Amino acid sequence: MKGLFPLFLGIFGTFAFSWVGLTLVPNFQIGHLDPQMDEDGNDAYPVPRSGMAERGRKVYIENGCFYCHSQQVRADYAGSDIDRKWGERRSAPRDYIFDRPAPLGKERLGPDLSNVGKRAPAEDENAPAAASAPSPAASPAPSASAAPSADASPPAEKNANAPGKTATSADSAPAGGQLQPYSAAWHHRHLYSPRSLTLDSNMPAYRFLYEQRRIGGEPSADAIKMNRREAAPEGWEIVPTYDAKCLVAYLMSLDQSHPLKEVKSAAAPPAAPAPDKTAK
Repeated sequence: MKGLFPLFLGIFGTFAFSWVGLTLVPNFQIGHLDPQMDEDGNDAYPVPRSGMAERGRKVYIENGCFYCHSQQVRADYAGSDIDRKWGERRSAPRDYIFDRPAPLGKERLGPDLSNVGKRAPAEDENAPAAASAPSPAASPAPSASAAPSADASPPAEKNANAPGKTATSADSAPAGGQLQPYSAAWHHRHLYSPRSLTLDSNMPAYRFLYEQRRIGGEPSADAIKMNRREAAPEGWEIVPTYDAKCLVAYLMSLDQSHPLKEVKSAAAPPAAPAPDKTAK
């Protein structure tokens, strides 16, 4: 009986010490970080998301996207994330001060998404092709398989380290022209049918975020431009739901490229030495 109190005290002390070291101290160190600003109080980073991007973050979490995609660029001494062009610098605690919870990720069955919005094409390079209804010859006959699927699991790429095979066949070209990688239209098609863009992708199709509806008058500007094999039947179109638009808005907002004082960006190539003025 005399040894029970020291045993209890030791167990309690072990858990208390672990809690202080793993919870209290980190919260004291980074729990009250503020956005970084310049000397004039401008150029604040990060800024809180609002509207569709914030709702899209909830859709991202609810659908378990963080199980297969990370949002944490490792330092060059800890991994090859920067060499893979997933970011220009490592991620820092300040990047996540407005994320509750922070979707750091569980593993990397797909690429890191910390800067996927940064990789989007510029607006002048991302002019959407004119929406056009699929031609009768190119459209498959209506079938039960054309209905959106309600069975979907977390997204995943085959391997974050192995490049996927890009769909290059004639059937991969969407109606209206090629899609710019990482544009909003590209994200919608990727969510609806990943293997239409990467042949060996094992990411499930999130078709329950889209709806197939009959075209009334003019085709919708939001209609997904699919290849001829997966296009909607004649007179029908595939359009994103509001949650799909929010999810894409969130993906387009992911950008950790802003320089931080506490983090060094990727090393720039050394400058050429200045010419020797004494040389003749």
